[in-house]
This record gives sequence, C-alpha cells and structure tokens, in this order.
Amino acid sequence: MVRAVTELPKWPGYGESGSSGSISRVLSSAAAALGVPGFENTLRLPAGNRIVVVLVDGLGAALLKRNLAHAPFLRSVISGGASHRIINSAFPSTTASSLSSLGTGLAPGQHGMVGYDVLDPEQDKIVNLLGGWDAKVDPLRWQDQPTVFEKISDLLPVATISLPKFANSAMTQAALRGSQFIPAASVHARTTAAADLLANQKRALLYFYWSELDKAGHRYGVNSAQWEFELAELDAAMRRLHQQLPAGTQLVLTADHGMIDVPESARIDYSASPELIDGVRHTGGEPRLVQLYLEPGADREALRAAWVQRWGNRAAIFSRDEAIAAGYFGQVRAEIAPRIGDLLIAALEPVAFYDTRRTRPTALEVVGQHGSFTKAEREVPLLQIPVAGKTTKNVR
Repeated sequence: MVRAVTELPKWPGYGESGSSGSISRVLSSAAAALGVPGFENTLRLPAGNRIVVVLVDGLGAALLKRNLAHAPFLRSVISGGASHRIINSAFPSTTASSLSSLGTGLAPGQHGMVGYDVLDPEQDKIVNLLGGWDAKVDPLRWQDQPTVFEKISDLLPVATISLPKFANSAMTQAALRGSQFIPAASVHARTTAAADLLANQKRALLYFYWSELDKAGHRYGVNSAQWEFELAELDAAMRRLHQQLPAGTQLVLTADHGMIDVPESARIDYSASPELIDGVRHTGGEPRLVQLYLEPGADREALRAAWVQRWGNRAAIFSRDEAIAAGYFGQVRAEIAPRIGDLLIAALEPVAFYDTRRTRPTALEVVGQHGSFTKAEREVPLLQIPVAGKTTKNVR
C-alpha cells in the first residue's frame, strides 16, 4: 500500500504542554531543579544541588528495555523504583540535531542544526554538522542561540566530561559551549573525573557524554555481541559512578536517539535511479532521513510521485512545508528554513537510502542506523537515579 502524505504522523512535541517530553528539556529542567531562575522544570526532575546528566549516544528506549539482562545495575534501579520514562529525540533523530536541542533547550527550527548533512544556502553546498564541518561555516554563526550552559554559568559551576577530541570541536562550540570542558579518554577516567569534580562542589550541573554504544551499533548492529558488550560496559560505569558520587546528587541518564539494524540488501543506492534524482541540485540528510534540495523550477510533485511509486510502501515522502506543519522541526525561523530539504524521505521500515555519488563506499557498510521518526529511533529513556550515599554500593 502506498503511504499518502495525509498519513504523516504529528511529531510528539518538544516539551510543550501536553507533549510526552523531549531531549530539548533535559538540561533546562536540570537548571530549574537546581534553582536557577528563568527555567521551567518541564520533566519534573527532583530538586537538588548537584545533577549529572549522562547522554548515551544511541541508546533507544526499546533497546534498553530489550537488553536489561546485559545491564544489571540499570535493571536493579528500575526495578527498585527509580523514575523511568520515555521522552523523544529531536528530528531528525540524529546526534547533531538532538545534542543541539539538549544544549540549547530549543527545537531544531530554532537552533538550526536540522540534520547530519544539510544545505548551507550561503555557499550553495552541503555541509556536515557533526564531525566534518566545512571550513567556511562558523559554528557560532550557524548556531547563534545561547546554550543552557551560557545562560547559567555565572550562577553555578557547569562542566562537560567527554573525550579529548571533542574539547574544541565545532559541534561542541555550536551546541554545548559555555561549560568547563574536562577531557577524559578512558571509561574509568571519565567516571573518576565526574566524581572528583562533584566532590568539591556544593552545587553544580555536569554533562557526561558516552559515545561507545553508538559506535558499536553503527559498525556491528544493535543485535550484535559487540553492542551487548558495550551496554554492559556502560552499565558497569554507571554503577561505579553512582557509587562514587556524593550523597544527594541526582544521576540522570538519557540518549540522543535510538537505532535499528538495516540489512545489507536494504541499503539502497537511489542515485542509480534517474527518476529519483530528476531536478535534484543537492542531496543531504542521512540514509534514513534523506533531504533533497531541488533546482529552481524543478517539478517537486513529479519527483515526489516518482519516490512514492518506487518506495512509498517503505518510506514517507513529504515536503519541507509539510514537515514544518507537522511540527517536526518545532517553530522554524525564516533563516533556518532553507537549510531543510525541499523534499524529505523518511524510512519507515529497515531500509536506508544512499547517494553513492557523494558518500564514501564504507558508508554502505553501516549496520545500525537512525534518523527517521519511527519509535525505535525517536524514543529514548529518561532514567533518574538518586544517590543516597555509601549504601548505594550494595546495589546489585
């Protein structure tokens, strides 16, 4: 059955009244819970003096639930009554968009990080917003909204613990600027740095980034032994961090997106089909959320019809205006809109779409993927674990 645009689901929201909660409200809710004026505790985090927000790249809510046997500490605190709920990533369900929503407290239509590879209208070229920033793209201009850290850093200590390579990255400058950056390479170094920092602070907000699970998922898939191993490593590190933190600290664990496995046979080179790129000036996005930018005067509806005819049973095909109307990017500033594709292709089944004219051959080797609006990719956990003191060392 061909999926019509009228079936396009509404986005669950970015933390507005009546929505289920969003990654965009995590740091802002933490600031409110710490007593910082001007912030709303939308996620109802417990009030306190120290909060550690752990962002696990790639840990979808469904993946955590399905694999709790490999995470005995997290399983124990959930079964023991720790607050556990599901919130939503940003759209697209990709790191650049979600980390920016976390860092700014805003939807992508406001902060401008609207995908992985997107159009820079000033240069008329596709630029990468995660690890391969264009030399002519200033992250402070591209994402010009103040971050939560910038807003609160004069009121209480704020810090980021992450891998050394991210200390001065364009992504950090765009989305997470304003905090003290503490580089720590190994798992033990990161948890120790967090505990040491908070041991000397009566009031603080700490952001802690965990990347290893996402890497294993991309390379081996979320159904692999390697992914299960990394989940167990994360679980052990969270147990250790929980034991080391001073009493009264709130440990909050969440994620930027989920992930699904895409079989090799379903990794499709759409650029090999002329009708699917007819009138397309640039291709962007990522394999599960393609963004097509058209030549002036190109027939968008003909291109949409071609995609619907070929892939409409496995993907939703919709325009920029329809995406904005459905709330996918939140309220969109006028200067941000041209960065979004004229036509978007959102995978609904385990399939991924590539333009092999511009992607590296190794891109087609990626197993675990994300970017679309399916629940497996969009829904992430929000787990609140209070630190009671030394008695937490007995948690099993």
